[in-house]
Amino acid sequence: MRHVFILGSRGLPASYGGFETFVQELIQNQVSPDIKYHVACLSNEKQGHHFDYSGADCFTIKPPKIGSARVIAYDMMAINYSLSLIQKQQIKQPIFYLLGNTIGGFIHPFAKKIKGVGGKLFVNPDGLEWKRSKWPKPVQMYLKYSEKMMTKHANLIITDNLGIEDYIRTSYPWSKTSFIAYGTDTESSNLSPTDPTVREFYQKWQITEKNYYLILGRFIPENNYETIIREFMASQTERDLIIISNYEGNAYFETLRQKTHFNQDERIKFVGTVYDKELVSYIRENAFAYLHGHSVGGTNPGLLESLAHTDLSLVLDVSFNRQTAKDVVYYWKSKENDLKDLLNKMDKKDHFKELGIAAKNHVKENYTWSKIVKEYEDLFLSES
Repeated sequence: MRHVFILGSRGLPASYGGFETFVQELIQNQVSPDIKYHVACLSNEKQGHHFDYSGADCFTIKPPKIGSARVIAYDMMAINYSLSLIQKQQIKQPIFYLLGNTIGGFIHPFAKKIKGVGGKLFVNPDGLEWKRSKWPKPVQMYLKYSEKMMTKHANLIITDNLGIEDYIRTSYPWSKTSFIAYGTDTESSNLSPTDPTVREFYQKWQITEKNYYLILGRFIPENNYETIIREFMASQTERDLIIISNYEGNAYFETLRQKTHFNQDERIKFVGTVYDKELVSYIRENAFAYLHGHSVGGTNPGLLESLAHTDLSLVLDVSFNRQTAKDVVYYWKSKENDLKDLLNKMDKKDHFKELGIAAKNHVKENYTWSKIVKEYEDLFLSES
C-alpha cells in the first residue's frame, strides 16, 4: 500500500479553490486500491480530528492566527502531524505531496525529517505566486526564495502547465520535474432556458443568451481587468460584458472605476459571485465569448472550463495560456487596441460552433479528471 499525504490545500470537502477541487477530484475518482490518501484540512476549531471522505483519511490542523504567516505554520504543523502518524502506524515509503511553495524558506529541516522516515517530498508550485502585485516587495522576495528552496529540497516538482515546467527547468536546472495537467468537468449544465433560476438571472441583468461577453475569475490586477474593460469600452460591440467576480469590498474595484469610468458604460455589468454551479455552467455555455486575461499562474481552471463549455474564448497571449489552449482560441496582447480590434472582428460573426467543438475535443483528450487521476496514480505507484 502506498500512503500519500496531501498537504497545503484547505482540505475536504472542497468549497472553492483550484487546489481544493484537485484534491477532491483525485480522491473521488480514485481507481487503484493500492493507494491510501491522507489529507490535511485547515480548521479553526480543533487539532487532530480524523474523518473519512470518500475513502481518504482526513485530519484537521489548527494553526495559530498570525496573519499571513498562518499558512506557513499550517504547512509546518501538517508535516509534523503526518510524521507522527507515519511513526505511529509504521508506514513505509510515504509520499508527501505539498501543494504550494509558501513554506519553502523553511523546508530544509522538514525535508530531512521526511527523508528520515523513508519518505519522498513532491511539490506542486502552482503558478508564479511571487509575481502577484498584491504582495509587498519583501513578500515577493521571500516567495521567490521559497520557490528556489523547494526545487533544492523536493524529490520532484510537479507542474500542471508545460509553460511553468519550462520556467522551473530554466530557472532551476538542478530540479527534477514532471508534468501532469489540471482537470475539468466536461458535463453540460442540466438547466434549460425556461428554468426559473436561469430566467431570474437573465432578467435581473437585462441580458440574453449569446449576446454577452463573459469574464469569470478572481478580481485582482494580474487578471488584467483594466485592459479588458478599457478595450471593451473602446470597441463598437453592442453586446454586454458580464463580470462574475468577488469584487464586493475590494479596493481594486474603486481604483478601477476611477481609472476607466466603466460605470458610465451601460454594457458593463458586475454581477458579483454566483455560487450555483449549474447556473454558472449555463452562463458559460450561452456566452457569446469568454474573455481570459490571466497573466500569472499555470493552467487556470477557469480557462479549462471555458474551453469545455464556451464556443469562443479570447485569451491573453502568454506562454502558459498557449500551453493550455493551443489553437482552439483566439489570442490578444495587452498592447493598446489589440483586444479592441479583435472584439470588433469577432463581433461581426454570429457563431463559432466548429471552434467550440475543437475546444471541447481538446479538453476531452487532455484535461479530463479520469486522465489526470490515472497519471497521478501511475506516478505515486511507480516510486520506490
